[in-house]
Parts: sequence; structure tokens; C-alpha cells
Amino acid sequence: MASPFIVARDPEAPPAGLEGAVVAIGNFDGLHRGHRGVVARAQALAKKLGKPCALLTFEPHPADIFAGRPVIFRLTPPQAKAAQAARLGLDGMIVLSFNRDFAARPAVNFTQEILARRLGVSAVVAGYDFRFGAGRAGDADFLRAEGARLGFAVEIVDRITQDEEGSLDAVSSTATREALEKGDVALARRLLGHPYFVRGLVRHGDKRGRLLGFPTANIALDPSNRLRHGIYAVTMAVDGVLRDGVANFGRRPTFDNGPPLLEVFVFDFSGDLYGKEVEVAFHGFIRGEEKFDSVEALIAQMEDDSAKAREMLKGW
Repeated sequence: MASPFIVARDPEAPPAGLEGAVVAIGNFDGLHRGHRGVVARAQALAKKLGKPCALLTFEPHPADIFAGRPVIFRLTPPQAKAAQAARLGLDGMIVLSFNRDFAARPAVNFTQEILARRLGVSAVVAGYDFRFGAGRAGDADFLRAEGARLGFAVEIVDRITQDEEGSLDAVSSTATREALEKGDVALARRLLGHPYFVRGLVRHGDKRGRLLGFPTANIALDPSNRLRHGIYAVTMAVDGVLRDGVANFGRRPTFDNGPPLLEVFVFDFSGDLYGKEVEVAFHGFIRGEEKFDSVEALIAQMEDDSAKAREMLKGW
């Protein structure tokens, strides 16, 4: 039986089960292909050393702290990041609270106080562009020197490019966000190495979908989400079962033009999903959100959207 995935927030000592861990350090928003290169290196080193392997990450996103307000479209809010890290076979995730005081600490404080004393790491692995400490003074060379001084191994992973598509651009969270803002979930999937997904609780809505013949599971996404409003072919995981469906993410301009909401119509399903935590993965973009002149026109379009979604999802 596999050990449970460990999530530790601001530990003052090595979390139980992660003693002497090899940690992959970074924001890891999206856990995309570039991040996975760092994770894979950390896992290989952990196996060699006979140690557990964990993500070491930061919340809130540093860019939000420096801006003084939420500015980052979060690809993986903490819950989704933990779920993906567990899928990758990591033993846990250590989350450090990030604020301006944390950012102002000298780089040596991070290596000596956090990595060596509080976490007792055996090794760290980071990407080529990882920076830390006041003025971003901590870089790869500094980290290597500190590892030698404090007794932990250090490995730095070079940039990973979009070579599958013949591009020399580095795989990045920024490129993934830009793809999703355009509704290009296919490109996002290539960059991430897995379909873009969201997690949330199914909430009660206005029951309008049921009256239209398309009952939906309604999920409020993270407020930072800037996925293009529109209709998508999706799969929904609930209670360990994966189901096909079609989803609308947007403001419902035909009716109320309200706050953004994800509404998922699950094919060939009847049951109560209220209050359940679900995971919705996006596999294909069908069309942008539209305002219809009549309910009849909307229903006809929804039937067409459902047929297109079923076709897109063949083989998933």
C-alpha cells in the first residue's frame, strides 16, 4: 500500500515522513514539462540516496505579493498542485508562506535556516532560472556553494524547450497561461505534459440547466482564473470515476451575465453531485461564449456542442 502524500505548511522541523528529503524547489505553477524535468531529476537523486522526495514551494505566488494584489492566473492553486505532485509520484509537498518579509531575508537565511536547519534536506534540485533571497541574490552558483558549506547536494536543471513543436522557447507557466487565455487547451496540454485541469466543490446553482434539459455541475473557479470564456469538451473525475462531458465557462450572457462560473454537463449521468469535490480536465475548445436570441436557439446550440464534445473525447 502506497504511503499517503504529505502536505506540510511552514514546518519548524522536518515533517514526519520527509526527514532528509530531496526537495525540488520552485513555484511550480502548473507543474509543466519544464517543472517535471526538475521533479524527475529530484526523484532520481532521491532514489539514489534512498531518501523521500518532495516539492518545496511558496504561497501566495510571489508575483502577487510584489504587486500588492492578485495578478497571476494560477494554473495550479495549492490543492491542484498537491494533486498533480502526488500523481507524479512525489512523497509530499512543503509549502512556505511568502510575504515581503520573507522576500527581504538574505539568501543565506534561506539556505542555512530553512533548508539546513528546519528541513534538514539531503539535497536540492532547482531550475536554471531559480532565484531567491533579498535582491534575488541567491542563484545557482550561490546555491551550490551553500550546499557544499552546509552539507547538502545541489543539482541545477537546464532549460527545457518546446522541442516537440520545433520551438526554441522555454516551456513556461507564462506560455501556458497565454494559451489558456486564448482557449488553446491543446497547446496548454503540450506545454504542461497533461491536460489542464481545475478542482472544486460542486455548488447549487439556479437549476436553469435542468429546466433546459442539460443539468450541470456548477463549480466556482479560483478568482485568478483567466481561461477563455467558452464551451469545452471535458472529462470530470468524481469519486474515482472519470466521465465525459461538455462545459461552459463564463458569465451566461443569454440570462444574467453574472460572475464567471464553470458549468459541466456530464453525459449519460444521473445522480447528486452537490458538495462533492471534482476535477475537470479540458480536452478541446468548441466555441466562444455567445448570447442567444431565444432559449430554443440556445438549446439547439447546446445539443450541437454536446455532439462535438463527444466526438472530441473519443479515445480519451
